[in-house]
Amino acid sequence: MDSITHLADLGYLVAAALFILGIKGLGSPRTAVRGNQLGAAGMFLAVLITVVQMQAEAGDAGVQWGLVGLGLAAGGAVGLLMAKRVEMTGMPELVALLNGFGGAASSLVGLAELVRLAPEMAAADGGDPVPGYALWRAVFLVGVGASSLIGWTTLTGSVVAMLKLSGKWNDKLALPGGNAVKALLLAGAVVSAAMLLGDPASTTWLIALTATSCLLGVAFVAPIGGADMPVVISFLNSLSGVAASATGFVVGNNALIISGSLVGAAGLILTGIMCKAMNRPFKDVMFKAYGAAAGSGGTGEKRTARGYEADEAAMTFDGARLAIVVPGYGMAVSQAQHVVREIADELEANGTEVRYAIHPVAGRMPGHMNVLLAEANVPYDKLYELDDINSAFSECDVALVVGANDTVNPAAHTDPSGPLGGMPILDVEKARTTIIVKRSLSPGYAGVDNDLFYRSSTMMLFGDGKKKLTELLAALKEL
Repeated sequence: MDSITHLADLGYLVAAALFILGIKGLGSPRTAVRGNQLGAAGMFLAVLITVVQMQAEAGDAGVQWGLVGLGLAAGGAVGLLMAKRVEMTGMPELVALLNGFGGAASSLVGLAELVRLAPEMAAADGGDPVPGYALWRAVFLVGVGASSLIGWTTLTGSVVAMLKLSGKWNDKLALPGGNAVKALLLAGAVVSAAMLLGDPASTTWLIALTATSCLLGVAFVAPIGGADMPVVISFLNSLSGVAASATGFVVGNNALIISGSLVGAAGLILTGIMCKAMNRPFKDVMFKAYGAAAGSGGTGEKRTARGYEADEAAMTFDGARLAIVVPGYGMAVSQAQHVVREIADELEANGTEVRYAIHPVAGRMPGHMNVLLAEANVPYDKLYELDDINSAFSECDVALVVGANDTVNPAAHTDPSGPLGGMPILDVEKARTTIIVKRSLSPGYAGVDNDLFYRSSTMMLFGDGKKKLTELLAALKEL
């Protein structure tokens, strides 16, 4: 048995190395596919080792392979169906939901172990436990409490985030009381978990822990505005990893401990990057609820933006030396990334340099625009991050904005106290001419009117993004 344990630990170490290499690969669009494959290989190896170890430990009793196979088949089928059916526009919602599933799975595994071992623990507490029992008991129950609290909070918080991203959550549904309610729910969950330490078989405290944790997830995410959803998704991803790591201590599985810790750390690092990109402290994003119930913003005066036709907009590219494409969520909604690339190809054929400006929080999840443009085979070296591209806008002849709003809104500079105040934006306003493809003048997730729409240097192309860009492409070919 010791040799099997040593081999399992060695296998888990290999799986951990694959996880680390996978996360490193995900740091760049160029290596993201390979990183995803390495991570998947690591998880497959970890699952395989776990199942083999279960069989060895079960001995003559064996493993109920039927249940194992049923679980793998059901999970694989659901995952495959979701991956095949989801559109790129729905990817942020899917990522949010998968974070919740990870948290729920960790909670259920931990609670299942508690239910299985509670009678034995009660008997041991009343007798003469073996050496080391007290330490094992404390680690076990703390792990169960942590995985339950964090896991259920992640599940309900992720569901709320998914509903917000899909536009199905009304911000007025936020629980009254704000941060005070969150504090009370957190205290209730911690107290319930602490009571389980003394009475592991208590159904009452188990239900209380689950209920308060679920409500905490709703209360935590509900007040946060949609503009901050990329940060929320990243943080929930981190929480799902922490829950998995806690469950690893409960079941004594090194792969869960290592992989959960990696996911938790990577999620926290990404959360920090997102907060820096928005120039907001993490505590302000999570507890000040920017933009959750924001109005239309702006000055309140009624202004009119002039709409143009595609052939008029095409004329501005004549003789342009530098054009910068700024993609936003509207590009994802209309699935216009392929037409955007064709426009860039046409411009480059006419001698215009084309770059793509990627804001860290463009879209509704980190890296959303990179994924869309990679799908359209846009070369990676043409994608520029905010800090690397902003200085070029003052030399830009034409900036083509496709469905972006908050990430190019000058209110970030002109209204420091507003929902976008202080957030680094793409300096599109400095371009000689700005073409904005958008369905309407509706504000972005932050709820702030965009002064850029009404400027004399701006040309608005109102309508479906893919349709208007296709018209623009046709007009460019006729020049």
